[in-house]
Amino acid sequence: MCYNLKRGVSMSKIVKGIVTGIEPYGIFVKIDDETDGLIHISEISSKFVKDPGSFAKIGDEIEAEVLETTEDGNIKLSIKSLQEKKKRTRKRRYIKETSIGFRTLEYKLPFWIEKNLKKHKNDINSIDK
Repeated sequence: MCYNLKRGVSMSKIVKGIVTGIEPYGIFVKIDDETDGLIHISEISSKFVKDPGSFAKIGDEIEAEVLETTEDGNIKLSIKSLQEKKKRTRKRRYIKETSIGFRTLEYKLPFWIEKNLKKHKNDINSIDK
């Protein structure tokens, strides 16, 4: 029987735990009294991680996503997938149409053209001197 059925932790669930150990291959996290998890070095960040100890220290609280559970009650965790989900959920800003619509652009365009033509003409004259 898998851990998620036994203990109520489902896949893709976000859990918090305390760092209990750091090894060259990953970070060990204690989720509760009966449950330990491992964040493999490849699941810490989407960027290169040389030393997991530079990311967390023993005693730190970490939030991670459950990737997989094993028969013996251990959990594979990921911080990287959690960060990627946060990036994807950014809200898009939409252009709000005003009551005058695009008439502002229509009105200002001739002024912008004239201003840039004058600037360009001044730049050419300053080079000739």
